[in-house]
Order: sequence, then structure tokens, then C-alpha cells
Amino acid sequence: MEGPGPGQALSGKLAIVGAGWAGMAAAVEAASLGAQVTVFEATRTLGGRARALAVQRPDGPPLALDNGQHILIGAYTDTLALMQRVGVDLPQALLSLPLGLPFPDGSGLQTPPWATRWPAPLDALAAIATVRGWPWGERLALVRASLRWQSAGFACDPALTVADLCQRLPARVTHELIEPLCVSALNTPITDASATVFLRVLRDALFGRGFGGYSGSSLLLPRTDLSTLFPDMAAQWLQRQGGTAGLRIGTRVSTLRPQGAQWMLGHEAGEEAFDQVIWATAASPAEKAMRQAADACDEATEPSLKAWARTVRALPFTAITTVYAWAPGARLSSPMLALRAQPDATEAPAQFVFDRGQLHPHDAAMQGLMAFVVSASTDDRDALQARVLAQAQRQLGLGTLQAVQTVVEKRATFACTPGLVRPPQAVAPGLWAAGDYVDGPYPATLEGAVRSGLSAARLATASH
Repeated sequence: MEGPGPGQALSGKLAIVGAGWAGMAAAVEAASLGAQVTVFEATRTLGGRARALAVQRPDGPPLALDNGQHILIGAYTDTLALMQRVGVDLPQALLSLPLGLPFPDGSGLQTPPWATRWPAPLDALAAIATVRGWPWGERLALVRASLRWQSAGFACDPALTVADLCQRLPARVTHELIEPLCVSALNTPITDASATVFLRVLRDALFGRGFGGYSGSSLLLPRTDLSTLFPDMAAQWLQRQGGTAGLRIGTRVSTLRPQGAQWMLGHEAGEEAFDQVIWATAASPAEKAMRQAADACDEATEPSLKAWARTVRALPFTAITTVYAWAPGARLSSPMLALRAQPDATEAPAQFVFDRGQLHPHDAAMQGLMAFVVSASTDDRDALQARVLAQAQRQLGLGTLQAVQTVVEKRATFACTPGLVRPPQAVAPGLWAAGDYVDGPYPATLEGAVRSGLSAARLATASH
């Protein structure tokens, strides 16, 4: 059954619970398809697990940071198209850098200036062929592996890990490129990460076409906080739609129960009936909501909600830690640098550092502010912070760093392991799920969240 075209109102009402990137993507898409949308958000900051965070620098000035450092890439075609749709000026909002993972000493993967305008995959192959510090044999081994993966359609045995996939690569190539790429994209160590998903990301990033004028491998670093980057702009776009869309900020949905062919959402002001619901919160509150809702369902609907909740509960999750630190006058050689993390991450846990001052050149308070990212982190906050500051002193020479804020997102992403079963988007008739953990082709990234939201909106509007 086809949904109505843009501008044609649906007769039913659609609720979206959660105003993160998945929820706001669903809201914009559903409103574009003519749905009468109401978005519920428990907090007063939009963005979910990719949102703004207000803190103070040690000497007093306020800072608009994020609850975790994120980047986008040119291959995030759905995210970039949606951002543009709601009015984001992409060149202003994102600093575009060619593919590169340079280390502080200048070694590492970097696209040479003469190849930055080459089409994919030539730009990526040029970067591989000119890696500083690698002998020709190691470069050729990676080029051959990349072409071999391409000839196989970027497909492999679904039981393989990334370590299995790359076991014939030289150790330096694995340690300096494959490991940081894998942990940044999948937030899972190569010994546990799904080779199938890793190849899919590589296909889009290194061999796929990017959005607009961006190469698929372009690194896009936000020049503003993550709430401003997309969710706030999406909220303004929804407000311009008039009576077809509404946003309830600071309204927590406490109950979900079926009533006939509708779903009742309970909150502090009472209950409201909706014909369709897209649940777009993080995995843990979604699992709890579906488990509680199952108790109020009939015998036909109860099993599907309980099965969905069990699948979510079985997902393994991993943490990401971002350490924000400030050194007056400090400036890195590039807005983003790779760091030499140890395999056991005991003494050098951070894989990347971002110079927020270069991303916000006109903000005096941001100058000297660094964001260190520890993917798949396992230690406690204070221990990680101390180790990262010591790592910064050794590898960057930043001995005057002062900790500003350390953010530990304990359930940042699911562990992207081989054969992992993720919950489906369809939960029950009229009830859908959206989020970066829901079944889909991408790992838990901003693109994965946005694609999930767009898909849920299309399913909900088409089914009514």
C-alpha cells in the first residue's frame, strides 16, 4: 500500500518517542510524507546520545561540547542529504578533510594533495600507495587486499572477524590502519568485530560515491555542537510545517499500551491515542518499554513484543570515552590526529585526538581544547582520564593539559560481532522501532541511526 505524497495529510496520528538522530530523521521523513507527527522527548536537549553538552573551562568560560566526539564521512549519504533538506549549510557546518589518519610525527595514511580531487577509489588507493613510514611491500599488500575485497563484492563468510579477514596483512598495516579504522567504525576490537560489516563500511567509504561534492572517504568534522548540527535544525523545520508536526520537549512517555487498533502513550499530562508509534529511544529504555507494554497486550500481540525485547536484551554493548582537556595555546598539526594506542590500551588508550580550537577558529574559549577518543573503552572514568593525559604528554608533548570533562557512554554502541542478531523495525502492528541498534546494514553510527529513522517513517506511513 502506497503512502500519500508530500503535503497530503494522513488521516491517522503518528507518535515518535525520542528526539535523537533516529527520531528526528523519522519525524522529518514522516512529515514530508504527509503524516501528522508528534515527537516526544524526555529531556530538554535534542540529539540523544549525540547531543550538546554544556561545561566550563577550568578558568571559567562556558563551552558547548558534546556527550562524545563524533565525525561523519562523505559516504553518509542519507545523513548529509537529510541535513541539507532541513536547511543545514554543509560547508559551514562541517570541515571537510581528505582521507587521512596521520600520526603526530607525520607518518600514517594521508591522501596526497594531487589526489584529493580524484574519484573513488583512486583517491583512497593513492593514499594507500603513499603512506609515509611503510615499505613498498606493505603498501602493495594493502592495495592487493583492497582490490581483492572489491573483486569479491566486499562480501565474505559471515562468521569471519576482521582479524580473520586481515590475517595475511603485515602487522604494521593491521596495527596502524585496520585496527583504528575498525574500532572507530564498529567500536569493536578486530578480534571480535564482524568482517562483513567492516567490508560494507569500507565499500562505501573507500570505493563508494559520497554525497554532493564530497568523496565517500572525506572526513567531515562538525564545526558546531551535535544538537545544533542536525536535531535542532530538524526541530525548526518541523515547526515550519504548522499543524502537521509537533515537538513535546521535556515530556517523558511513561507507558505504552494497545487499545483496539491504536496505541496509548501515557505521560504526565495523561494519555493520548495514536494510530502509529515509532519508538526511537536508546536500546535499554526501548527494551523496558516493550516488555512492560507486552503485559497489556492480547495473546496475539504479546509474543512479538516479548521476543523483540529479548533480542534487545541479548545485544552486547561497548563503551566510548571522550576526554576533553585544555592546554592554553596548544595547537595540533592537524584538526584530527591518530594516536598510537597499545593493543591492551593500558598505557595509551586513546586512538584519536581532535583539536576543537581548529574546528571553532572564531571561538576564543575553544582554543587549546582537545578531545581524546577511547573507543571500546573498558576502564573506569578516572583511570582512563589519567592515562589519556599521560598519553598526550608522551605522544603530543602536551604536559600542561588540564582535564575539562570526561564523558563515558557505557552503552554507546552494540558490539558489532559476526552473526549478531539485531531487533527488527517492525515490533507489532502499528508499532515500529528506530535506532542505530535496530536491524540494518550499518554499525552503530550516525548514518545507521538516520537510515533507521527514515526507514521506520516510510514503513509507518505506508502501512496506514
